[in-house]
Order: sequence, then structure tokens, then C-alpha cells
Amino acid sequence: MFTTMNLPLHASLPLSSRSWCCYASLSVPQPQAEPQLLNGNPPARPLDRKEIRLGLPSKGRMSADTLELLKNCQLSVKQVNPRQYVAEIPQLSNLEVWFQRPKDIVRKLLSGDLDLGIVGLDTVSEHGQCNEDLIIVHEALEYGDCRLSLAIPQYGIFENVNSVEELAKMPQWTEDKPLRVATGFSYLGPKFMKESGLKHVTFSTADGALEAAPAMGIADAILDLVSSGTTLRENNLKEIKGGVVLESQAVLIASRKSMIQRKGVLETTHEMLERLEAHLRAIGQFTVTANMRGSSAEEVAERILSQPSLAGLQGPTVSPVFCKRDGKVTSDYYAIVICVPKKALYKSIQQLRAIGGSGVLISPLTYIFDEETPRWRQLLSKLGL
Repeated sequence: MFTTMNLPLHASLPLSSRSWCCYASLSVPQPQAEPQLLNGNPPARPLDRKEIRLGLPSKGRMSADTLELLKNCQLSVKQVNPRQYVAEIPQLSNLEVWFQRPKDIVRKLLSGDLDLGIVGLDTVSEHGQCNEDLIIVHEALEYGDCRLSLAIPQYGIFENVNSVEELAKMPQWTEDKPLRVATGFSYLGPKFMKESGLKHVTFSTADGALEAAPAMGIADAILDLVSSGTTLRENNLKEIKGGVVLESQAVLIASRKSMIQRKGVLETTHEMLERLEAHLRAIGQFTVTANMRGSSAEEVAERILSQPSLAGLQGPTVSPVFCKRDGKVTSDYYAIVICVPKKALYKSIQQLRAIGGSGVLISPLTYIFDEETPRWRQLLSKLGL
């Protein structure tokens, strides 16, 4: 038995004055192919407009980190008025940027009002509900990391409960007295509980900090996003084994219909994907340039490749360094260039010196462009192109 309740949590009101509203729901809400209404209006037809629309989070840390990432990819968002919800990226022609709530970005991708979007994977999973029109173009933008996790009190009947399996076997949960879970994830929550073997569960949504629900006595557990876990611990809550529903971070998503039917969307997606991948791959990478004396380029390359930290991405670049001595041009030295990750930088310099390297120069990398990004090939495959 699964039920859902709306429980407003207003700290300023006593428990007796809070309004409760409950309604029955199916054990697992079924995904819908496409919303029939958006803000009370029918969904737009895919070809009604010519401009390409990108949805970005409008507020909070996710918004700031998204704008910073795009800026680092030379895709700075230009917003004339910070109070306006529409902007542009000059490098991408015919593109409009729309600032929206994350869940509305997903909904408007499904309705055809947006073509591309950047949101957290948790938002895609909760509000997209496995809709086939949503395609994850890049699944790891490397910010917004968190996890959707089940948490229970550290005390009382839960003191010795440390896993979902143990939680499911507790005799306290019956049809008349189900496990009460406070969450904002009304799709993922019931789905996860059913898959985990918890049969008698009721769900509530709350307008406030979910961590307070168990202490207030209106929930037995919570299902919420967790970053470090500090807030849970400070409220005497704990995560349990098997209780992580999904690991989330920022992702780039797109509408399948838009990429196939709307002119320019696929090309814009390709450019964004290449810029993102080139920047993300270069994070934490350094170019190391040094001079080495040697009899030939092959002999220098042999010495470099004998050191495990000096292989670079595909191997070292070795080229002669010419100088004029006694009126003649000679090349006693060779310049070597390799790419080294930050965590191995000092070790690589030590190894380079040990085999005769000198004049070592270090510079951070900004972009690393592959011949073709693997994610682009995967996207074309998903689209059947």
C-alpha cells in the first residue's frame, strides 16, 4: 500500500494548527508520454518557432555554476537585464537562453517549448520519468554533485537498523501503520520503495526542511538530496546501506523531437558538446615542455617512455632544437612536450630531470579537442542517424 500526503512544515505554527491533506495514489506513478497541458496551455508544436531555446536554472548554486561552466567554454551568457528571463550566447547563432526552474526546464523540453537544457540528473529522473523524448547528451558536467538518499533517525526503533533490507523486515510496518516517508520525489520515491521490497509505505511532501519531519513526529524517514551528509547528522539522521536511489550531477539534456525536426538544433548541440568535452577533459591537465640532450629524436623518446608518468595522452612530442655553433647549425638538444595530470605533475618533473630534462616549463591546459567526441557518436546512434 502506497499513499501520498501533503504536509506543510511551517516552523512558526504549532503542530495542531498545521493543515493536512492526503489522497490515495498508485504504488508507482506511471510515466506519461507527454504532458497535455503546460501552465494551462496546450503544448507548442515543434515547428512553430525558428529560434533554438536553451533552458538554464534561474537561481541558486546550480545557476551560478552553470554560467561559470559555459563561460569557461567560451559560451558566456549575455543578459541585458538581470531581471529578464531571456538572454543569449553570442557564439551560438539563433539561440535563446531561458532561465527557468529546473523542473520546468524538463517539462518544457517535453512540451516542445525548449530544445536543450542543463539540470541535475535527479530533476530529469523525477520529472522526465523515463520519457523517450528526453535524451541525456552529456551525463557528467562535473558540478552539482549530490545523491538522492533515504535517511532514518539514529535513535529509537531505528537505532540498530543500518540497511534498507533491515528496514523492510521491521514488524512495525503494516497496512494500518505504514512507514511514513517525507520526500519531494513523488515519482522516484514510490518506485524505489517498491523495488526495495517495502510494501507498506506512505509518502508526504513538505514545504520546508525535510530533516525536521522525523523529530516533529510526522514522518519516520526522509528521502532527500544529500551532499556531504552534515545536515543529516546534525539532525540525528543517518543514511543506510542500499538507501541511495541515484547519484546526481549536472547534465546536458535535449529533446529528441527538436534535434530531429528543428533546423539547427542538432548542429548547436554538437558545438556545445564539443566545447564542453574539450574544457572538461582539460581540467587538471598541464602541458610540460623541456629540453633534453640526445643523439636522435628516437633515442630521446625511448628515454621518456621508460618513465611511466611521462607518456602523455598519446606519447611525447619530440622535435629538434636548432642552434648556431662555430658558424654551423646544429641540433644537440630536443624539445619534448607532454600532457600531465595535476596529481602527477611533481613526480613527472622529477622523472624528467632524472633522464636529463632541463628548462622545464609548465602551463595549464584550457581545452583538449579529440578528433571526434565519443558522446557525439553515441548521440547520433540514439537518434538513429
